[in-house]
Amino acid sequence: MTTAGGDDGAEPVDLDEVDKAVIRALQTDGRVPYSKLGPQVGLSQAAVRQRVQRLIDRGVMQVVAVTDPAMLGLGLQAMVGVRVEGDSRVVADAIAESDDVDYVVITAGRYDVLVEVVAPDAAHLLDLVTVSIRGVPGVVSTEILTYLKLVKQTYAWGTR
Repeated sequence: MTTAGGDDGAEPVDLDEVDKAVIRALQTDGRVPYSKLGPQVGLSQAAVRQRVQRLIDRGVMQVVAVTDPAMLGLGLQAMVGVRVEGDSRVVADAIAESDDVDYVVITAGRYDVLVEVVAPDAAHLLDLVTVSIRGVPGVVSTEILTYLKLVKQTYAWGTR
């Protein structure tokens, strides 16, 4: 799976104003039909369908459903800072295999790896951190930063 912000050898893509308008519209409503999207961005239905498919094929965007974890019974969210001994890429890849892990990034600074997780309760979070993160060879220490309130989450960086 290609990840956002990764160094996977992909060349940056230049977006024109129509591409950006398409992305903005889909960020507002990912289910908007092409028959409405086309006129919003100045294209025909067929042309906008091709434009969207090209953006997807080039790896510029995905159209996905974003859920609210709390509404799914996953009321506990946390970022786990992980310190690693050895190759942090190997540790990050191993941690990323867990279905309970939503986001893994290799960092520079206090932590070698940051891991975002969601859990239904503290007992599940404890199991997740103990087994899926601390159980990975190379993990030296972890710090759990529990989310108290989500103030802002946006995915609008693609149209700046």
